[in-house]
Amino acid sequence: MKLTRRALLAMSSAMALTAPAVARASDWPFGRQQVIALAQRLAAAEYQPRPKVPQPWLDLTYEQYRSIWFRPSEALWAGTSSPYEVDFFLPGLYFPRAVGIDAVVDGIAVPVPFEMDRFDKTDNFPDIPVERGLGYSGFRLRTELTEPGKKNEFCVFQGASYFRAIGYNQVYGLSGRGLAIRTGDPEGEEFPDFIRFWLERPAPGQKNIIVHALMDSPSVAGAYRFDITPGPSCVMEVRATLFPRVELTHIGLGALTSMFLFDETDHTRFDDFRPAVHDNDGLMIWNGAGEVLWRPLANPRKLQISNFVDEMPRGFGLMQRARDFSDYGDLEAQYHRRPGMWVQPQGDWGRGSVALVEIPADKEIYDNIVAYWRPRDPLPAGGRAEYSYRLTWGAEAPVDTGLPRVINTAMGASHAWSQHENGRMVAIDFESHPIFEDGPEGIEIVVSSPHVETTPGVLQRNPDTDGLRLVFAFDPGDRDLVELRAQLRKDGAPASEVWLYRWTT
Repeated sequence: MKLTRRALLAMSSAMALTAPAVARASDWPFGRQQVIALAQRLAAAEYQPRPKVPQPWLDLTYEQYRSIWFRPSEALWAGTSSPYEVDFFLPGLYFPRAVGIDAVVDGIAVPVPFEMDRFDKTDNFPDIPVERGLGYSGFRLRTELTEPGKKNEFCVFQGASYFRAIGYNQVYGLSGRGLAIRTGDPEGEEFPDFIRFWLERPAPGQKNIIVHALMDSPSVAGAYRFDITPGPSCVMEVRATLFPRVELTHIGLGALTSMFLFDETDHTRFDDFRPAVHDNDGLMIWNGAGEVLWRPLANPRKLQISNFVDEMPRGFGLMQRARDFSDYGDLEAQYHRRPGMWVQPQGDWGRGSVALVEIPADKEIYDNIVAYWRPRDPLPAGGRAEYSYRLTWGAEAPVDTGLPRVINTAMGASHAWSQHENGRMVAIDFESHPIFEDGPEGIEIVVSSPHVETTPGVLQRNPDTDGLRLVFAFDPGDRDLVELRAQLRKDGAPASEVWLYRWTT
């Protein structure tokens, strides 16, 4: 189901993201510097779109595209001593342009040829012409995970600059992106493409795999290196070198794309048997000042953008904290097994903000949540920018802040607050933690809003979680938007994350 949204995103850019043919790296020893040189050469020239695949491939229906699949026995490095194998995806339908793929063996890059015989299909797939050099639209990585002797998939690169990964016993959910450009801006978003990949063949016993990617778009070209290690959490060490063609005033680093339809804060819009539907339920930020923020996600009626100004952030990510099957009750989508992703900057990212874009959505097939780091200072045309960061895909953020986490937010009408006709009640659950060993005793409640008055709040032990529950109310009156903030403190120090919420009508 997630394929539909990402494909639509890739197609929705008015500027088709393509590039001219670039020199192959097969005539010299391959290294990251070759990819950087190619990116710099692209950026110095006028942007040239690549051609689309033949029209019959673009005319495929979703059912037809799903009726053909790669045969695992034909995987790259199958039958070798390499601990990894690579499957490939056909172009067409939502993926109008093929990408170049090279295998790097013993330091030499060799193109991977397109071969239709590598695919199996049903009678539902039409008889359409296969031109020489059609090309693939992306690939997936497989290796031994939890089943000895069996190579299972854990990572996919396909469509624009999108990629996904999972840890052990997880299912695909949110996506990462090489770069976001002008997300949410009135003039429209630009979607850069990874146009070529180089896959370094891992040696026997090697735990990680290296993937290089060449990116191009009307505004920027770039060289990426992904050092990927699967495990209980999949970890990627990313190095990006960007060459802007134009001044870049609004880019997104470490960009994440996810889906949030509804939860206990706003269930009334959806006649659905499930208690909640989302890939992730909140944005977590550990800012440069050491403050830990938790912002529950929302599916607003109108586009809304939040910016959390910061300098040298320790990390941020979209997380999935509701982890019980009963939180969703969905046997097919298995939202309780979707990963979160944590972005940890490496080096000096300077000043900027963590941006959160929330887009109205009426179906779960649409990815309507985007989060990323937006540098304060523009990147000049003709310049060069270097960024490094770590991405961790897993059940929770790979950091210990020392503070109790928010594990649930619920909201509804405050019927007991009779003097306020439009009163709203908020219930925030904090996880069990040694800070709470004496219960609510000695814990200070700090609730505030720049827009409305709130009740002081009541703090109680939650016997189901063994943590604490904070309940307070507010009356929005005739306001369309109310910002809320809550935190627990003890002995003058933080005793919880900072809970932030934007209520809208």
